[in-house]
Amino acid sequence: MARIRKFAAYQNLERPYTRISKFNKKNFVRGGFPHLKITKFTMGNTTKQYDTLLTLHSLRAMNIRHNALEAARMTSNRVLEKALGKDYFLRVKVYPFHVLRENPLASGAGADRMSTGMQKPFGKPISSAARVRENQIIMELKVNQNQLKLAKEAMTRAAKKLPCPCKIVIGQ
Repeated sequence: MARIRKFAAYQNLERPYTRISKFNKKNFVRGGFPHLKITKFTMGNTTKQYDTLLTLHSLRAMNIRHNALEAARMTSNRVLEKALGKDYFLRVKVYPFHVLRENPLASGAGADRMSTGMQKPFGKPISSAARVRENQIIMELKVNQNQLKLAKEAMTRAAKKLPCPCKIVIGQ
């Protein structure tokens, strides 16, 4: 399988090209929805009451790939689970619904005669991304007041895995 294309090709929030055909049968997304890497969106104890809420906000509007969201979720969850067990509540608030597509062009010897490309090709689904607006909440974490330092560390590690600059907001 080929490597993942650099995310600079997909990070802007421009309107995606949608397939429009003269023939109704061809107005569809071929290949279906790609497999999501995110396994869980909520972790920890969901029923317990907590007194402190931390939220991770995006400072830029952009697409965030599902594998970046999963990496952020795993790193923060690992820090919290080692120290607190299940005494926290972590939720990923965005869902990667936007399908990223690629028109693969041949490379190597003789490829220039083989594929000349197309203008606005529809492409095959390769990945999915969450479309995030500026100042939108990406993740939220609920803990008790005495665990605030550890919670900040977990959210900082999650922010480092995301492609956009983030800020941590502490609320009650």
